Amino acid sequence: MTLKKALAAAVLYAAGATIANPVLADRPDIAALSEMRGGDMKKLAFSEAPVKRVDTPFQNEEGEAVTFKDFEGKYLLVNFWATWCAPCRHEMPTLDALQEAFGGDDFEVVTIATGHNPLPAIHSFFEEAGVTNIAIYRDPKQRLAREMTVFGLPMTMILNPAGEEIARLRGDADWFSTEAQEIIKALIAANGA
Repeated sequence: MTLKKALAAAVLYAAGATIANPVLADRPDIAALSEMRGGDMKKLAFSEAPVKRVDTPFQNEEGEAVTFKDFEGKYLLVNFWATWCAPCRHEMPTLDALQEAFGGDDFEVVTIATGHNPLPAIHSFFEEAGVTNIAIYRDPKQRLAREMTVFGLPMTMILNPAGEEIARLRGDADWFSTEAQEIIKALIAANGA
């Protein structure tokens, strides 16, 4: 095979892989995202490679089973929390503001109350915190939290459009800070590219 034919074959192979797997084509530049970390976002740790999607079901407000596959195609900021968690109360309004500003076809904030969190307590928590833009999800038996190795609350992960974890932050954070917004904008831009 000549060098010219080998180069042509390589270009066609790469183009085919990109068309066949648009998530890889839209993979954000992790090094660039890491450079954006400042303030509370310094605690955000990006994975060297995406972590396989977890398909353990959790519940929507009506008690119906939901999985991350239901959100495929958009970046998710997944936050595990509980009604009794003081740091969760502190950060929830910033998550709500992030959803209001950026939620849509390419991005969504998904907060999951894990453990014993009755719906009336969740409703009261949301009302007291002024949360109006985030849907209610629950993981009452903590199966999803265990599967995703959630140790301590709050715990927040960023999932790519295939549902794979690409970043994790332990503890509370200002998710509406300038640094957090810049990271989310970059992810949305990568997804829309």
